[in-house]
Amino acid sequence: MLTAKIQALLRRTYDFGGQTGLLEHRGALLNTGDATLTYEGRKVELSKNEYKILLTLLSNKGKIVSRETLMTKLWETDSFVDENTLTVNITRLRRRLEDAGLHDFIATKKGVGYLVE
Repeated sequence: MLTAKIQALLRRTYDFGGQTGLLEHRGALLNTGDATLTYEGRKVELSKNEYKILLTLLSNKGKIVSRETLMTKLWETDSFVDENTLTVNITRLRRRLEDAGLHDFIATKKGVGYLVE
């Protein structure tokens, strides 16, 4: 946990330039430049948290991403955040993806985390 806090502090302190470009999966394109998702010609504007979740999952495509890892990416703070907050954010993101035509895009691995296969 201490390592995660130190990494979060470093990310806030130093701008590493971030990634630029596109991440693709199942025909969906995540634009890292403007935090949008495009699928079958439809552009979906993502909230900051939706974008961070999707970026983390797509960057680790085929690997399970733990809830703790996602919470650290989303809330780089020392204050306590209820785990249910992550569940709510995942549910909203899934709903947005389904509205765009992407069904079962994010898989849940009970007790472990989330996965984009």
